[in-house]
Amino acid sequence: MRLGLNLGYWGAGNDAANLALAKKADELDYAVVWAAEAYGSDAPTVLAWGAAQTSRIDVGSAVLQIPARTPAMTAMTAATLDTLSGGRFRLGLGVSGPQVSEGWHGVKFASPLGRTREYVEIVRKALGRQRVKYDGDHFQLPLPGGPGKALTLTVHPVREEIPVYLAAIGPKNLELTGEIANGWLPVFFSPEHAGEQLKLIRAGAEKAGRSLDGFDVVPTVPLVVGDDWKACADAVRGYAALYIGGMGSREKNFYNQLACRMGFEREAADVQQKYLGKDYAGAMAAVPLEFIDATSLLGPKERIADRMRAFAEAGATTLTVAPSMPDPESSARALEIAAEAIDLAGVA
Repeated sequence: MRLGLNLGYWGAGNDAANLALAKKADELDYAVVWAAEAYGSDAPTVLAWGAAQTSRIDVGSAVLQIPARTPAMTAMTAATLDTLSGGRFRLGLGVSGPQVSEGWHGVKFASPLGRTREYVEIVRKALGRQRVKYDGDHFQLPLPGGPGKALTLTVHPVREEIPVYLAAIGPKNLELTGEIANGWLPVFFSPEHAGEQLKLIRAGAEKAGRSLDGFDVVPTVPLVVGDDWKACADAVRGYAALYIGGMGSREKNFYNQLACRMGFEREAADVQQKYLGKDYAGAMAAVPLEFIDATSLLGPKERIADRMRAFAEAGATTLTVAPSMPDPESSARALEIAAEAIDLAGVA
């Protein structure tokens, strides 16, 4: 298992510090640094900036939103980033959710599985520098009956194959990930609850007749270093409450549904009720300590090492940390402690 770094969403006032963290992770031989996007900053710009100021670490999108770009545009972006970084780009994709897809991008959140499958097929076709012709249920290239011409990507990526990761949460999307992707980007991954998720990924791979040798399981986990792990958990409460309580509508919140499948159904309902009622402090307090501990790295180095062993034994192959520390200096030190902890765990 190797370490990664997730910079999260850019533009939250910590941009320069985040770049310093990417450089620090590069120095510490982390495998990859990821950047996210929602409806603020875009991931490719951040990754290009980071790639230009690092030398070894891979740069990855976690994730590029499928409704935000045509598959051809995503292929162009992936090829460009791979070329500029010297072959260090990883392509993470996700369908986002109904509120962002329809409210921000103006794309109906319909048939997400079918759209994802076709999207990935077109992206890979373009990155393979094949002439792009596609006749699917959701995408048709060129458009029939018009002047459109089947074209070939003019940029040569450095990698023979740019790895494609999917951010999957629901059971059917997990199967699809095992069927078509090179890796999985889980959120709220718990070693104690991940068995069923990985079983679904294996089922998808078996359905496609493919092996999972080399398949990359890349959970993002909050990292809070300190003497008292329970006090450290408080730094994660805002993040957990936002996703479980407010990332989506009452009827369709994929993260809330995930918490329910993990056995926290009553607590997840309480968090959502409070969050949507704008009782944010109450929502944060309602997040179970057990949930935070199961999905984070909390406490001193030795305890973090123990949890890293659990993540490795559960199937994680790249453990991406998201430091939740009070200042840039302590975040950088947290990256150092995580590097020391993975050596102590004996799973690197």
